[in-house]
Amino acid sequence: MTVVGIDKIGFYTPGYVLDLVALAKARGDEPDKYTIGIGQDYQAVIPPNEDIVTMGANAAKQIIDDQDRQKIDMVIVATESGIDNSKSSAMYIQRLLGLSEFSRTIEMKQACYAGTYGLMQARDYVTLHPEKRVLVIAADIARYGLATPGEVTQGGGAVAMIVAANPKILSINHDSVYMSRDVMDFWRPLDRSEAIVDGHLSTDVYKEMFMTLWQRYVQQNHKSIDELSAFVFHLPYTKMGKKALLQILPQATEQQQSLLMNHLQESQRFSRQVGNLYTGSVYLSLLSLLCHASDLQSGDDIAVFSYGSGAEAELYSVTLQPNFEEYVPKTLLHDLLEKRQVVSVATYEDIFKQQLTRSQIDTTTAMRSTGYNLLGIQDGMRIYE
Repeated sequence: MTVVGIDKIGFYTPGYVLDLVALAKARGDEPDKYTIGIGQDYQAVIPPNEDIVTMGANAAKQIIDDQDRQKIDMVIVATESGIDNSKSSAMYIQRLLGLSEFSRTIEMKQACYAGTYGLMQARDYVTLHPEKRVLVIAADIARYGLATPGEVTQGGGAVAMIVAANPKILSINHDSVYMSRDVMDFWRPLDRSEAIVDGHLSTDVYKEMFMTLWQRYVQQNHKSIDELSAFVFHLPYTKMGKKALLQILPQATEQQQSLLMNHLQESQRFSRQVGNLYTGSVYLSLLSLLCHASDLQSGDDIAVFSYGSGAEAELYSVTLQPNFEEYVPKTLLHDLLEKRQVVSVATYEDIFKQQLTRSQIDTTTAMRSTGYNLLGIQDGMRIYE
């Protein structure tokens, strides 16, 4: 069988960030509630001239070259921050990146889970067409509202992945277990720009689905926890992954427990700096692990737990390829995060409110990025450059 997986991976988040210690003080909360209790230090602030299209395109342009443009004939965007009820955001990204018009351009939705479904569809397609490549983008803006219980778990950004045969970074294994259940733990009606969430229920369902799928994974694949080098989790906030892992940690040897907990911390580092990415969260966790864990080796298997409220989850593994570390963009991503501008709580609140009136963007004062930007909306049409 053809080995298929992630050949290249990129990440983008806008150049503005909020210090959650400052937010805690502004909201009358103890900073430790955010930095320790929730496990977050900063969250991305999304200016009005950026959306899932600009963020997705900015993430993808880091990794696409002319060879990719010749071979990519499918673009899959996973998001729950859609910009149109009809037209796919993948269509805009295809044009911005200069990809062939002889391509499929699709947008997928199921809360935070859809990126994993897109990745699996890409794997299966490339398995049948090993000469082709697929661009998978998971892009979102997490919004719960100002001074709400969910405010500390906001954020945004995009992860872009090129799926190909004989991948340089990791292969995607055929050992998935998955489940779906109609649960009202998180949703966003069509007339709302902010999500509705039952945080306690969502945490309970997340932990329960992980345990159920872990038991099924072990049974179906005849694997034990000691055969896995790390777990990466969907991280709406970093403490969520720890709560899930602690449920099965006693199954591992003492040495393995230490290894898994160290790798969990490495997988959380980017999320602590960016916040919630919704569909991209679990893949930012994976990217953080690859960038920070110095003891991973080719051939190591890593478990991936993807969760989307509502609720759907999948557990599967990936295998690191020879010399994978040479193709992980560590320096680029560290520079991206280090160069961001910290904004005041007042500025963050002003920017948050601007998200509601995109048609009123003044292109002369918009907070332009050095990459792709949303210039404005004319007659209902989004204008990008």
